[in-house]
Amino acid sequence: MSTDAGPRHVSRIAAGVRDLDWWVRDYAYALNGQVRALLGRSVPDDLARGEGTPLVLLPGIYETWRFLEPLARVLHDRGHPVHAVTALGDNRRPIAEAAGRVAALLIERGLDDVVLVAHSKGGLIGKHVMAFDPAGERVRAMVAVATPFGGSRYSSLMPTPSLRAFRSGDATMRALAAAAEANARITSVYGAFDPHIPEGSELAGARNVRLDGGGHFRVLADPRVIAEVVRVAE
Repeated sequence: MSTDAGPRHVSRIAAGVRDLDWWVRDYAYALNGQVRALLGRSVPDDLARGEGTPLVLLPGIYETWRFLEPLARVLHDRGHPVHAVTALGDNRRPIAEAAGRVAALLIERGLDDVVLVAHSKGGLIGKHVMAFDPAGERVRAMVAVATPFGGSRYSSLMPTPSLRAFRSGDATMRALAAAAEANARITSVYGAFDPHIPEGSELAGARNVRLDGGGHFRVLADPRVIAEVVRVAE
């Protein structure tokens, strides 16, 4: 009879408590971000000035650009022009349609040698631009945080088509998975635990950065995210 069942059981309980703590703090961060999006009055074009590498924000589903505003301001303070794709709204459109709007902004503003800074669904949109749109040649690289590159098994349980689109068997998700040549230009940053993406965000052929902390939203505040964008942009 095994004598280590007790310690293993205690370890599982400790891990569960840790994950629950991460989950609670994750949603507190997300709620704060949504409140900021609702009440924010800053003008996105104020961030679009600078002499550094141009950065383009790609938020996640149900997020406006303001969800990434704290990250954007730190990067802007380093001298980078940061562009918000306001045409995405709260990012509920299909990935391919949203990618078309991102490509249109790149062309309209004459942006080249761009670094995309993406969260969650934004990483899928960014990869779609890089892999399938001629405007993808304007993109140097992308730093994607907590992106479901391999889909999420929870997606099929979701009540709306925009959330069910993250099934690994979805046609767009399959096409993105097959477009492996774009992966070399992607840095995928993700937490040790993501309540939305149990499969994780590791992407074959990309630079993968696993954070010590967990969460789907709060990981945006991890200093490593800024460090990875700076590494690529500067």
